Amino acid sequence: MRLPLVALFSFLLLLPACSSNDGDEVMLPVTPGLAVGQSTAGVETSFERLTAALQSAGPVGIVAEVDHQRNASGSGLSLRPTRVVLFGNPALGTPLMQANPQAGLDLPQKMLVYQDDDGNTLVAYNTTDYLARRHGVGSVSTLSDIAGALEMFGGEAAGTEVRFEMRSSGDVTLGEGIVAVASPDDVATTYARLRSAVTGNDALTLIAELDHQANAQSVGLDLPPTRLIVFGNPALGTPLMQNAQTIAIDLPQKMLVYQADDGQTMIAYNDPAFLATRHGLNDVAQIDTISMALAGLAATAAGSN
Repeated sequence: MRLPLVALFSFLLLLPACSSNDGDEVMLPVTPGLAVGQSTAGVETSFERLTAALQSAGPVGIVAEVDHQRNASGSGLSLRPTRVVLFGNPALGTPLMQANPQAGLDLPQKMLVYQDDDGNTLVAYNTTDYLARRHGVGSVSTLSDIAGALEMFGGEAAGTEVRFEMRSSGDVTLGEGIVAVASPDDVATTYARLRSAVTGNDALTLIAELDHQANAQSVGLDLPPTRLIVFGNPALGTPLMQNAQTIAIDLPQKMLVYQADDGQTMIAYNDPAFLATRHGLNDVAQIDTISMALAGLAATAAGSN
């Protein structure tokens, strides 16, 4: 019998999980599609080990580093140490977007390092099974290379002897949790409107921009126009992380503008309600506010606002 996604996610989030890297039992989150391990060091040391490994990894480039705790403090809010790094290798990621351009919404890769409520340092990242199910890219040959790289970098951050728990992706289906809006204009025009809307909003901070097409060309691969913008609002995002810290892997917010196979320009972003379900958030008022804000940005980008 096939369980509805919400029911299955709720069931998975109730399952216990533990780790004993330091001899003490540590409860690990069971977020669907997340790989999690307990680090042998604190957050700052673990994050430094991670970024050092990324910087020395040849074709891998760091796109952005986000200190969620510092951003929360800037908005007058408190949050335990929580750091995210965005990084990528176009030679490995581009084939996923060639198979399904919406995979660009989960690229570049992200790795989360944070302190849980018991003071343990945890390292987490989205599994390639989650990417495969959500974007239908399971047959892409580079996926196994991505899995190996993520495992290696996670080991560098947490400690090479640490075993990561790979959480099941559950009932995630193709395109689940992705909102897609059509634009009548080309990617460049649509993206320019979106960027202007983000930078023109005092509540939003622009974190990073990626031209996936240009990155693909840099490694000799072809990709239709595909642009990603990463931005955040700590006043809205911090309460989500206070409620369920693993949602930091899906923050800051991202919007993808791409040319579909039929030439149609599309704007895609993560549905906040899906993320709330995935991470087991409980009655967070900000979800509706964030949903409305993202819908407004998408409408502006499409020229309908």
